[in-house]
Amino acid sequence: MSADAKTNDALEAPRLGEPYLLTPGPLTTAFSVKEAMLRDWGSWDADFRGMTAELRRELLAIAGAESDEYDCVPMQGSGSFSVEAMLGSFIPRDGKVLVLMNGAYGQRIAQTLKYLGRAHVAIDKGDYMPPRGSEVAAALDADPAITHVVVVHCETSSGILNPLKEISEAVYSRNRKLLVDSMSAFGAVPAGVDDFRYEAIVSSANKCIEGVPGFGFVIARKSELEAAKDRSHSLSLDVHAQWSYMNKTGQWRFTPPTHVVAAFLEALRLHRKEGGVAGRGARYASNRDVMVAGMRQLGFETLLGDEWLSPIIVTFFSPAHPNFNFARFYELMKVRGFIIYPGKLTVVDSFRIGCIGQMDAHVMRKVVAAAAASLAEMGVDTATPPALALAERARLAA
Repeated sequence: MSADAKTNDALEAPRLGEPYLLTPGPLTTAFSVKEAMLRDWGSWDADFRGMTAELRRELLAIAGAESDEYDCVPMQGSGSFSVEAMLGSFIPRDGKVLVLMNGAYGQRIAQTLKYLGRAHVAIDKGDYMPPRGSEVAAALDADPAITHVVVVHCETSSGILNPLKEISEAVYSRNRKLLVDSMSAFGAVPAGVDDFRYEAIVSSANKCIEGVPGFGFVIARKSELEAAKDRSHSLSLDVHAQWSYMNKTGQWRFTPPTHVVAAFLEALRLHRKEGGVAGRGARYASNRDVMVAGMRQLGFETLLGDEWLSPIIVTFFSPAHPNFNFARFYELMKVRGFIIYPGKLTVVDSFRIGCIGQMDAHVMRKVVAAAAASLAEMGVDTATPPALALAERARLAA
C-alpha cells in the first residue's frame, strides 16, 4: 500500500460532502471533532471544569512549558480577541512597542495598539520579505524607549514564516521582551519555550490543532501574568483576571464555548496520535510541496521563494491571461470540492491556498487537478502571472 493510501485511510474525506477548506482556519476538521460537539455540557459543572484543566495542560505540554514558570489561559472569541488581550494585558500603558510587519496581520497588531493607546513604531517589510534579527537589533539600539517587540509567526496574508529564533535572540540580547502571534503556526511549526524565547504566545482552537472556532489561548510566563494585574483596558479581555479566576475556581469568567472545548479535546487527541508538532508539521509540509510543484507545472508562480514558504498557506500570483477572473476561478474550484482564499497583497492580484486541516498529499493532487480543469473551463491556457508581479517580487527580494 502506498504512503498516500495509508494517509487517505487516516484522513477520510468530509463525510457530509462539504468542500475542503483550503484556508488558514477555519479549516476542514475530522468527523470525530465535529461529533464531539453533539453533547451538551454545563459550564459550571465539575466535568467541564475538568475538560478546561485538561486542555490547559495539553497546550502547555505542546509548548514544552509544563514547569511552574508558565501557564495557559484560554480566552473566548476569535484569535484576534486573544491577540488584543495579550497586547492590552502584557504591555504597560507607558511601554513602547516595535511591531514587525510583513502583511495584514502585523498591520492589525499596529491598529490594535493604536486603539489601546500604546506607543509603537514599526519595521514594515511589505508583502514579500521577513524582518531579520539584524534589523530588529538596529531598531532597538536606536530607540532605548522600546520595551516590547511583537511579531506574527506565520503571516498568512503572504504565507511567509518569519525567523523567530534570530528575532528572539536580538530582542533578549538587548533586554527587551517578545510577544508572539502564532495564530496559524502553533501546533505544526516549532513554537515551544525551548525553540525561541518569549514572554507570551497566542494561538486559537481552529488552526493547526484542527479544532473549530470559538476560543483562543495565551501561553505566558507566570511573572508576566502576575504583572498584568489591573493593566488591561477591557473587562472581558483581561488575561490576568481570566487566569486568576480560572485558577481559583476552575471556571471561565464568562460563558465558555462548551461545545468548542469538547471538540478541541478530540482535536488534541488526534494531534498526539499524529506525532504532535513534528508529525502535524510534516504532513502540512508534504501538502505544500505536492501542491506547489503541481501548481508551478500549470504555470503559476508563488509570491515567495522556497526558503520562505510556510507549510501553512501559499500565495500565488493571479494569471495575466485576459480570460482569468478570480471570482469565476473561485466558483469553479468550489464546484470541484475546494474553497480557496482571496489574496491580500497590495501591489498585484493574488490568491492563497491553505495546506492545513484534514488533508494529505493525495488531496493536494486533486487540488492541482481541479485548478487545471478550472483554468481549462475558463479558456486560460497558461497561468503565467503579469510581468509586473515578477518584477515587483524580484525588486523587493533583492
